[in-house]
Amino acid sequence: MTFPPLKNDLLLRAARGEETERAPVWVMRQAGRYLPEFRKVRESHEFFEVCRTPELATEVTIQPIRRYSGLLDAAIIFSDILVIPQAMGMEVEMKPGPYFPDPLNTPADIAKLTKDVDVNKELGYVFEAITMTRNALKGEVPLIGFCGAPWTLFAYMVEGGGSKTFQKAKTWLFQYPQESEKLLMRIADVCVDFLVGQVKAGAQLLQVFDSWAGELAPHHFQQFSFPTLQHISSGVRQKLASEGIPAVPMTLFAKGANHALSQLAEQGGYDVLGIDWCIEPSEARRLVGDKVALQGNMDPNVLYGGKDAIEREVKRMSESFRGTKPPKGWIANLGHGITPAVDPEDLRWFFQCVHKYTAK
Repeated sequence: MTFPPLKNDLLLRAARGEETERAPVWVMRQAGRYLPEFRKVRESHEFFEVCRTPELATEVTIQPIRRYSGLLDAAIIFSDILVIPQAMGMEVEMKPGPYFPDPLNTPADIAKLTKDVDVNKELGYVFEAITMTRNALKGEVPLIGFCGAPWTLFAYMVEGGGSKTFQKAKTWLFQYPQESEKLLMRIADVCVDFLVGQVKAGAQLLQVFDSWAGELAPHHFQQFSFPTLQHISSGVRQKLASEGIPAVPMTLFAKGANHALSQLAEQGGYDVLGIDWCIEPSEARRLVGDKVALQGNMDPNVLYGGKDAIEREVKRMSESFRGTKPPKGWIANLGHGITPAVDPEDLRWFFQCVHKYTAK
């Protein structure tokens, strides 16, 4: 498959730990509800319909690139982490948050899941959207593919939606640890196949979102999440190598698991670690050394603080990530996804400030 040549490779160079003329920047959920053009598409199309229709997924993926041309350094395919539970045979609705009408209540319910998931059959629409988007981008910026991490997906599958306490999911971990570990690895296997398929379709960087990593005690993170994250990074690289496909950089965002940064840098197998706003970037860099690149980490709510606050925080973030040196191995981002009520012009200002304060 041949694609238009890439004109802006800042993201890929930073992900490989290289020095860059400025920090590349993108934001999680950049194709989303804060954009009026996205809301217009959603007026006539249900959420998962957009995910499953390559033309619509391409359009909404490109909307922020179109709006912020010359300011944004990456596109991320419009999809959802919960397409994996769907591929495993579970029903998921958006109301407006995720809702599973028939969650996994006991380990006996695991029998309801699809045994051997054929990602090409179940998730081929994501691959089609990636190929279509990669062509439509005309090489302006690289395209990121992604999936949810097994613990985060497991939590949704057992809880039946989002949760404040994770009581059901954690009851499983503590009451049925072996069954939980087995199911987590089964989810990890689907993640590997899904990510490999995304690279084949044209994804140039992969990100794994462990949104609920911070809900686990450090030793439970070690037991239940870390092995699956390692399994994904090594599995993706091995499968690509066995098919003679060049590896792409991989990012892990284990939100709230800052306690595990040094271990993830040494043994996780990822090129980039995303960090949230609850750790000082200079401290994160001290913990990981130069083993990995870092991504993050402004609090998304700063975007509601007005231009002065945004500029002040970007300047501070830049100084903490890079000190007085040129940016090296740093991808500027938020510490979590952008939220729906942000004014698109305030996000534009965030991008402009990153350009201003991270240039050599």
